[in-house]
Amino acid sequence: MAKIFCIANQKGGVGKTTTTVNLAAGLARIGQRVLMVDLDPQGNATMGSGVDKRSMALSVYDVLLESALVSEAAVYSEKCGYHVLGANRELAGAEVELVDVERRERRLKQALAEVDVEYDFVLIDCPPSLSMLTLNGLCSAHGVIVPMQCEYFALEGLTDLVNTIKQVHANLNKDLQIIGLLRVMFDPRITLQSQVSDQLKAHFGEKVFDTVIPRNVRLAEAPSYGLPGVVFDPSARGSQAFIGFAAEMVERIQKM
Repeated sequence: MAKIFCIANQKGGVGKTTTTVNLAAGLARIGQRVLMVDLDPQGNATMGSGVDKRSMALSVYDVLLESALVSEAAVYSEKCGYHVLGANRELAGAEVELVDVERRERRLKQALAEVDVEYDFVLIDCPPSLSMLTLNGLCSAHGVIVPMQCEYFALEGLTDLVNTIKQVHANLNKDLQIIGLLRVMFDPRITLQSQVSDQLKAHFGEKVFDTVIPRNVRLAEAPSYGLPGVVFDPSARGSQAFIGFAAEMVERIQKM
């Protein structure tokens, strides 16, 4: 049975897509069967997984509108080692088209149920807003992984996200919980970042992952080559951190 996780944060520019594709690639490297679902109409996670969003015959848009199955729309990325249920600009229209349909917030959950035995992990890259697309992701998931920079504005955004998750848990998805907080783009030379990191650990305790993703040029370069950093340069510090994070995720899930 697949474990389904949203990578979510209502604040933009915190590394959600970078986290999604590199965790997917890291899990694939250690032998896990992975499906990466791109729920952002920008399609960055799709392109960053070596899949051309412009040439896809089917996408997550077709799955949400029930005109295609996940097994039909997902493509295998040979370079990355995982399956991709991609997104493109069409997905922006799904918001409007889903407004009047029944079970609109559970479309993705029902679609993923059909491929439950085919994957160990399903990772969902959510857009940086509480939209119908994000809601579909949260209703599908067993938990949320929250990538965040160690800055004070990020703490404010985290409060909003925690409240959102509580509301979805209470009303739509009793399984939903925060799996953990991942500190990304971390620079230990900056005193403020170390202080915020300490605050996170004091407040959230074991919910903060041990792995810390450093600020890393190779991770930042990788998307321009259409690859996760883990595939683009496996020896880079950031890539090694994500491979370690993948191992920590597997260990944490086994304890759940």
